Amino acid sequence: MDSKEIRELAILMRETGLTKLEYESGGVAIRLERKPGVTRTIGTSALKSAETPAEFPAATASGGFVVKSPMVGVFYSAPAADKYPYVAIGDTVRVGDVLCIIEAMKIMNEITAERDGAIAEIYAENKQVVEFGQPLFRIET
Repeated sequence: MDSKEIRELAILMRETGLTKLEYESGGVAIRLERKPGVTRTIGTSALKSAETPAEFPAATASGGFVVKSPMVGVFYSAPAADKYPYVAIGDTVRVGDVLCIIEAMKIMNEITAERDGAIAEIYAENKQVVEFGQPLFRIET
């Protein structure tokens, strides 16, 4: 990992408003923390799991099951830019159906339904950076 990669991560943090980022490349792991106007780098020997999920506005309490992001990354509603979204409001889903993709560290992670039901709400927008624990969908069961 070189200074250019670290600088790009710091810029990404500033542009997206992230205050913490953990990253591993080529066997080297780093942890970046940013306070408004300041960026600093703290070396670590291994990546740690997210500590405390960020506080988010409460998902609509109309019942159902809220699917939350299991990681920090970029939310993609469709498998490709020229494809239809995986789900839309009103669609029926079954356990294991793909709801979206979250890209984290250049790895595409499929987020699947944990319950059968209908998509009642979609909280994230395509290409939005999402945080650990952020509500993504509400499924009416």
